[in-house]
Amino acid sequence: MPSRTSAAVRIAVLADSDTRWKWGALTARRIAPEDGRVTGFVLRGRATPTARQLAETGAGVGAPREVTGAGFLRVLREEAYDVVVLALVGGTVQAMLHALAGAPPHPRPVVVTGYVGVVYEKLADGLLLRHGADLVLANSRHDAERFRAVYEGVGADPSAVVEAALPFLGGAPYTPREDRDTVVFAAQPSVPATREERAYLLRRLTGHALLHPHREVLLKLRSRPGEHTTHLEEHPYQKLARGPLPPNLRLVHGHMGEVLDRTDLLVTVSSTAALEALHRRVPTAVLTDLGVREALGNHHFIGSGLLTSWDALDGGHRPVPDEAWLAAQGVASHGAYERAFDAARARVLDLLAGPPLPPPAPWYTRATAPGYLPGVLARHRLDSAAAAPAAGPVRRALRDAARSVYRHGVQRVAPVVRRLGEL
Repeated sequence: MPSRTSAAVRIAVLADSDTRWKWGALTARRIAPEDGRVTGFVLRGRATPTARQLAETGAGVGAPREVTGAGFLRVLREEAYDVVVLALVGGTVQAMLHALAGAPPHPRPVVVTGYVGVVYEKLADGLLLRHGADLVLANSRHDAERFRAVYEGVGADPSAVVEAALPFLGGAPYTPREDRDTVVFAAQPSVPATREERAYLLRRLTGHALLHPHREVLLKLRSRPGEHTTHLEEHPYQKLARGPLPPNLRLVHGHMGEVLDRTDLLVTVSSTAALEALHRRVPTAVLTDLGVREALGNHHFIGSGLLTSWDALDGGHRPVPDEAWLAAQGVASHGAYERAFDAARARVLDLLAGPPLPPPAPWYTRATAPGYLPGVLARHRLDSAAAAPAAGPVRRALRDAARSVYRHGVQRVAPVVRRLGEL
């Protein structure tokens, strides 16, 4: 059979949030050959990103098309793609894999998946839901070792795990400037979760600005009111900060890379922005004020040398990262980052040049997980969608209207009801 690598490789990226779109689109560009063509799709749902959110990711790929899961499967049957990057939550990845196993396109595309950042929770659950993809990308040597250990520990084939890196690292190395002193707090949608803890962080950030009136202090926000990200944001900082703020404290949006261009100290609880900053050698601090807890994700930074408190930062402390920890995380690796995706790209090209791929074979089946897998598939209704004909125009219009009502209820009405219920 002729090799599919003889023509330009076509890659489809399916994402379900702004963060995963950024990861998926940039990963596709990293693993694509020089003449590869990337087409984007976003999954219609609660966290469907807005045009503003998509633009701020800086993915460098044309605006993605909004589709349903079943619609994307039809696209794969009707349009020839060589590679599919599934930048989705684990359960959706598993449903897609089973749908492709039930009715694979011919020839079947190479399926790639992975994680958008630090994997600090649901390691086994998320990994086993992703098993069955041809490549499961790990963002560091540390993650690759953990991923393989999980698969081997349950008797699943670990060969799909490929060490790579976070695809959005880069930017100019940090250089201090005498005319600039900027502290950036990188907010997260769901960490910490409670109003009290988020109000505490805002209070400490405000106090830091008051204590250092000549220092520019920025609160980097992930979304605007009404927008959703990978995780729900119950208590947005912009609503908690309705009172007067110090003149040197500002709330900012925008591409994280552009914010890091003017950052002299990056402060966070556990944001992946810390890894972006460390890659550039920007001084970085991971807060311990609310404890070092798995629920916060800052336990991932144990051994990094970055854990500290607002009290220490107020007094002028700047953490010094541990070099061995940095190397294991795949950041600030002195040139190695440029080759971080070579192995993944080579694996993709090998699969494209080889014989036709068999249907995906996830480890979760109705034999290995009869009490779990059916529920995962039922939530997505994709196990039979691949073979289903497209809906007629009237049914499509009704479904689109129902989805719009549902999304409005989840994004706008439900948070208000939850807040009122806490009064």
